[in-house]
Amino acid sequence: MNEHILIVDDDPGMTEMLAEVLRHRGFRTSRAAGGEDGMRAARELRPDVIVTDVRMGAVSGIDLLRTVKGELPETIVILMTAFGTLESAIEAVREGAYDYVSKPFKAQELLLVVERALESRRIAAENRQLKTVLREQSGITEIIGRSPKMIDVFKTIARAADSTAAVLIQGETGVGKELVARAVHTHGSRKTRPFLAINCAALSESLLESELFGHEKGAFTGAVAKKAGLFKEANGGTVFLDEIGDMPPALQAKVLRALQSGEIRPVGANESFVVDVRIVAATNRSLREAVKDGQFREDLYYRLNTLVIAVPPLRDRLDDIPLLVDQFIKAANIRTGKHVTGISKEAIAALRGYDWPGNVRELEHVIDRAVAFAREEVIVPDALPAEIFEPRQSTLESLDEMERRHILYVLRKTQGNRNRAAEILGIDRKTLYRKLLKFGIEGDEGGDAGDAGTGRTNP
Repeated sequence: MNEHILIVDDDPGMTEMLAEVLRHRGFRTSRAAGGEDGMRAARELRPDVIVTDVRMGAVSGIDLLRTVKGELPETIVILMTAFGTLESAIEAVREGAYDYVSKPFKAQELLLVVERALESRRIAAENRQLKTVLREQSGITEIIGRSPKMIDVFKTIARAADSTAAVLIQGETGVGKELVARAVHTHGSRKTRPFLAINCAALSESLLESELFGHEKGAFTGAVAKKAGLFKEANGGTVFLDEIGDMPPALQAKVLRALQSGEIRPVGANESFVVDVRIVAATNRSLREAVKDGQFREDLYYRLNTLVIAVPPLRDRLDDIPLLVDQFIKAANIRTGKHVTGISKEAIAALRGYDWPGNVRELEHVIDRAVAFAREEVIVPDALPAEIFEPRQSTLESLDEMERRHILYVLRKTQGNRNRAAEILGIDRKTLYRKLLKFGIEGDEGGDAGDAGTGRTNP
């Protein structure tokens, strides 16, 4: 037990007594003589728990509570007072206090409250860790790539992580923009603070405003309690605004204000307050075109356009497909209990020949399905969905590309039997082998006609 507890009271006898009791239980303790001293100590020491009196002169325990919840949201605050009333208890809970203890109290009573609060925080931390593990098992957890375009992305992420400016991530749906945003956060100075994400295209304007900036109780129908909002909850950390190009203009103005001055105003509030948040935004649209069309604020665009990370579509980084497939197979094995060990060269060739309109996300789904239906230890072309072998719709193909795709299609239909494939294609076996080599599809000039997907040879 090594948690740090800050005790705040203008009665030195009380702080000394509580510090002794808590130290005896194994906690590290610090003391502050009143609200102002408590605020300074909280900002400097960032304790795990603050135990504070309510009435302390110019800066009360409630004032300290509000400040801590705004600047140090993970710090637990326990209030104590000799003037307990229903109104003060309700106010304490509404402002975010963990508990409210009336003086006089027994030392054991306060110890139980402190230990219960810390246990609840440990459980919350374990839940966050569990969610992280589950995300890791879902497949896409880190940015993977070795293609030149992805190396450029890595370099830009490194530069962005060292900066404090806003970041704009551009790329098609499914390329992994949120992964890039998380990488910027976790490699920067804010990595120990919250990273909170929201999809601006998924919510109505009023709900999005409330989620971002919070609201006061009674601000609108259904606002039965005060809500902090993402900007306040992420104080000291990062807010990721996905699909910011779909954000309504009125909210764009509020985000611009947060970028310029750090000020936000909850819905229904009369006053603004300052937060320290880094904004990372992403879009699959051209914000420059949106500005020309009057759909996006020009001043916000230039604020966001300081640091731009362009994530390439999967069709422009085909060399990364084997690395991604390997990761997705491992993740799918964990989820399904299967033991797929890899993928055949023919199947990889088929994946490389597809356009991937859904990008990395679509590739993950394809591999999930292939692992789920795999009858062999290696994924073969027959385990891939039919659309992988269909002619491209979005671009014109060369004759070589068409021929390669057709050969792969025939091999899939014949379960990789090259004798049968050559017969259907109207060519001899050696010609087929030469074409397999030409198109980077596995072939063995000296082997007999066998199963191209599994590597087995017919007797």
